[in-house]
Amino acid sequence: MQYKVIGLMSGSSLDGLDLAYVHFEESGGQWHFEIRETDCVPYAPALRERLSGAGALSAREYLLLHTEYGHYLGTAVNNFIEKYGLAYQVQLVASHGHTSFHLPEKQMTAQLGDGAALAAVTGIHTITDFRGTDIALGGQGAPVVPIGEKLLFGEYDLFLNIGGIANISAKLPAPAGFDVCPANRILNLLARDTEKGYDEDGVLASGGSVQDQLLNELNGFAYYRKPFPKSLSNDFGLKEIFPLIEKANLSREDALRTYTEHIAMQVADAINSLPPSGHGAASLKLLITGGGAHNRFLLERIKKFLAGTYIEPVVPPKELVDYKEALVIALMGALRWREEENVLSSVTGSARNNINGAIWSS
Repeated sequence: MQYKVIGLMSGSSLDGLDLAYVHFEESGGQWHFEIRETDCVPYAPALRERLSGAGALSAREYLLLHTEYGHYLGTAVNNFIEKYGLAYQVQLVASHGHTSFHLPEKQMTAQLGDGAALAAVTGIHTITDFRGTDIALGGQGAPVVPIGEKLLFGEYDLFLNIGGIANISAKLPAPAGFDVCPANRILNLLARDTEKGYDEDGVLASGGSVQDQLLNELNGFAYYRKPFPKSLSNDFGLKEIFPLIEKANLSREDALRTYTEHIAMQVADAINSLPPSGHGAASLKLLITGGGAHNRFLLERIKKFLAGTYIEPVVPPKELVDYKEALVIALMGALRWREEENVLSSVTGSARNNINGAIWSS
C-alpha cells in the first residue's frame, strides 16, 4: 500500500511550522519512505508570542486561537501544495499541532490547531490529536516519535532529538524514550536579543565560561532523577529553568555556556540511564536530529561526555535533521488511517499500545 501524506510539526522552540510531503510504501509489515518536498514557515513575531502565551488565555480566547491557528495551518498547507505543484496528489494531512498544555499526571494534554478548520481550508482528509488516547490510557502521551524510529530507521539503536525540548529514545528489547531537558527554547531565549535571535553554531556559548553554582542548581531539579516514562511541558523550561538562569545575572556568553553544558550532561546521563542492550563490544549508533544538531559547540560537548562509551553519534543529512519529526507525524497519520497502533506503551507507560488521531473530513 502507498500513502502520500503531508506531515506538520510545530515544536516548542517556536522557530516555525515544518512541513514534509512524504511517500510511504508498506509491504508485509515493512515500511519505506521518500521525503519528496519540505519547507519551514517562520512564525511572525506576533503569532509566536500568541502561541507562547496560549496557556494564560481565557477559555474563550484560547478556543478562538485554536480555530484561528487551524485556519493558519490549512493556508500553510495550501501554499505548500501550490509551491511544489502537489494539487490532487496529497491523500492525507497529519498535524501534530502546537502543545499548549501537557499535564499527564492529570490525564490532560492539549495542542492548538483545530483539525476541522484545517480540513475545511484544504479539502483534504486531516488527522490531529496524536497524544489524547495515550494520555487517557494513563500514559505520558510523549514521546510519540519512537513509532517512526521503530518502523523507519532500523539501522540505528538510539535517537536524540534536540528541539525546544531534547528527548531520547532507544530500541532495546522494547522501545523506550523520554524527554531529557529543555533545550533550544532556552538557548534561543538567552540569545533572543542578538542579530540572528539564536546562537549560531554555539559560537557565543563557546566564548563563555561554565558557572558551577548555576550548573549545579540546574542539574538539581527533581525531574532529572525521576525514572522514565516521563515527559516535560513547555512550562518547565519557561517557569522554572529560565527564571533560575535570569536570577544568576550572568553575561549572555556565560549563561549560554552553562546551559549548553547542562544539556550535554543531561543527554549523557539520559543515555546512561537506559537499560543495557546486550551490544557487547559493538558500537551503538545514535541518530541526532532537530535544530540543536546544527549547534556545533553543543554537539562537541555531547560527544565529549560520550567519549569512551560504545555510542557512535551520527548526524544525518540536513533534510532529515530538520524534518524527522514532521516525517514521523506523517507516518502516524498513515497508521491512524489504517487503524493501526501509532503510540508505544513501552515508551509512554500507558496501559497498552494505542491508536491516536482524530480524523476530519471537509
